[in-house]
Amino acid sequence: MEELTPMRISYLGPAGTFTEEALIEFMGARQYEGVAQPTIEDVLADIAIGNSDYGFVPIENSIEGTVTPTLDALIFRFRLQIYAEFILPVRQQLIATPGARLDDIESVYSYAHALAQVGRFLRDRLPKAKLHHTDSTAEAVRLIAEARATSMAAIGPRRAAQLYGLDVLIADIDDHAANSTRFLLLNNDRIPAPTGRDKTSLVCFQVEDRPGSLLSILAEIASRGINLTKLESRPTKTGIGIYCFAIDLGGHIADRPVQDVISGLNRHLGHVKFLGSYPAFADAPRPSQSTPRADPLVEELLGQIEPANS
Repeated sequence: MEELTPMRISYLGPAGTFTEEALIEFMGARQYEGVAQPTIEDVLADIAIGNSDYGFVPIENSIEGTVTPTLDALIFRFRLQIYAEFILPVRQQLIATPGARLDDIESVYSYAHALAQVGRFLRDRLPKAKLHHTDSTAEAVRLIAEARATSMAAIGPRRAAQLYGLDVLIADIDDHAANSTRFLLLNNDRIPAPTGRDKTSLVCFQVEDRPGSLLSILAEIASRGINLTKLESRPTKTGIGIYCFAIDLGGHIADRPVQDVISGLNRHLGHVKFLGSYPAFADAPRPSQSTPRADPLVEELLGQIEPANS
């Protein structure tokens, strides 16, 4: 199988984010060019216009739940597919300029999810500190490094502290020891071959809000003995009370039961958007340039469920 040398992979930057750390672990010794982007939207746009072969972004945290900028962008803004998933244990650090003390800290900067993951620590140890949101944890650390003010601190990865020559004032400040983040590797149109331990991600849009609509979705899945691993409603941004449903279920689009589910959902709903079929985390494939779509039947099915303007 011919591969890109090196592959270009955009990720949520700057250097030192948990996303970069996860990408490094995911790729291992594989050669690639990592391209840091300032926002999740920039990562996805870079793939969509063909500047990068893949994108790597956070989608879910075990404490704070879904990373909504990623999910909403995949639902409403971009026509991309999930190629793989990766889960990274997360350990947050309180990072400050060398010489700073805890009593000096008046402002704390970080990504919104990171601040939420250490909420108890902030309430107990820094109750008077003002909290400031940044586009990423590493961006927060960079701001602290530029300011060189002992009154400012960041919440972020140890790697970012090392990159910017800062101190870890207090280590491992997560409210929950089991904190972890799930990441997605995305591309334009390649689907990895089925492994027998796969997941498929879909978005179901309703023609109208009617009683039993969610039940009919669940029935299509349950009647075929397929495991539903995640279900989340998201506002369609077209009016109060109008929602779509993001679904992760067991199986691959090349599997007949999954195809039957998608066909059934497509008959009963406004439309179904396919977000990808990919191996579950333990079996996640490394990216390549020439992975084909599965087979002609899958191609025909995708042609029915991928709206032209999604």
